[in-house]
Amino acid sequence: MSISTSIIFVFCLSFISLFVFRKLAKRVGLVDKPNERKHHVGQIPLVGGISIYCTLMIALFVLFPITNNLLLYVACSTVLIVLGALDDRYDLSFKLRLVVQAGISLAMILIGYKSLHYLGAMFSDSALVIPTYISYIVTIFAVIGAINAFNMVDGIDGLLGGLASVTFSALGLMFYLAGKDYLALYCMLFVGAMLPYIMLNLGFPFGRRFKVFMGDAGSMFIGFTAIWLLIEASQGENVLVIRPVTALWFIALPLMDMVCIMTRRLKKGQSPFKPDREHLHHICQRIGLSSSLSLLVICLLASIMAGVGILSELYNVSESIMFFSFLVTFAIYFSVIANIWRITAFLHKYFRFTLPSHN
Repeated sequence: MSISTSIIFVFCLSFISLFVFRKLAKRVGLVDKPNERKHHVGQIPLVGGISIYCTLMIALFVLFPITNNLLLYVACSTVLIVLGALDDRYDLSFKLRLVVQAGISLAMILIGYKSLHYLGAMFSDSALVIPTYISYIVTIFAVIGAINAFNMVDGIDGLLGGLASVTFSALGLMFYLAGKDYLALYCMLFVGAMLPYIMLNLGFPFGRRFKVFMGDAGSMFIGFTAIWLLIEASQGENVLVIRPVTALWFIALPLMDMVCIMTRRLKKGQSPFKPDREHLHHICQRIGLSSSLSLLVICLLASIMAGVGILSELYNVSESIMFFSFLVTFAIYFSVIANIWRITAFLHKYFRFTLPSHN
């Protein structure tokens, strides 16, 4: 099967499965209800992630060679999808979710021999390889962090799918340039499987009547796949597809948003996992951007950051320079978000700056 045929196959299968799972979700109560944080209208099926997962599992076994590595990925993904679906339905404790996510991390390390042990030359001219047991701890935090980073950005229509598409597209390009054809294909198929969800989530082409949400099952699956592929790309035994610092640029916006929001919550004496409306997309809307414009701006920023990472690889920019640049970018982001109301007030006062209302 050709690449284009494979993508069309996955797109169509994902589209069909969404309609099948929509009906099942309403029967079993797997729906999202409006509350003080969620302002959508009606009960929306939480099946986007389940549809993407089922579609990709079929594609994996039809189009890819079966290996132990593949089976481990499928097993870990299945556990997270089940956990996420149960959380969507019964609102599980975040402590239970963290325990399972940590268990998934250990499976990657102990069974799949995947860990973040090579950090490259981010800090000096020589590459840094961290000790085995420290790498285990770093990997566990990285997996949990990536899973929750993508989970936390799922706040407005199209945003999670858009940011995930940026990450997987960037990874797919780098895998393709490195000759890793199967991994490049999987990245493209992942984007293809997400497109029907993004369309229905945005109300296209059938309107709000057929709207669906991703659900925690989908956001955890996406975050896990992202960190799995980033480790595959940056910790390879033979040839590195990307340097470790580039991985930061590929998930920069979800990562920055998560760190900022958790820092603010801790400063307030709250749990870092307590839901609120202080994310970047909420701030964009509160300063006057519509949901569509917020989506466009955030995805554009993510694309620019991923593009910086790609260019740094193509032109072999120093890892230490890229790491320092990332820290500066993060510091600017953190400062702007922390002072967004002062900044908009200043612009409004001295430059008669106004933003369109999103009402």
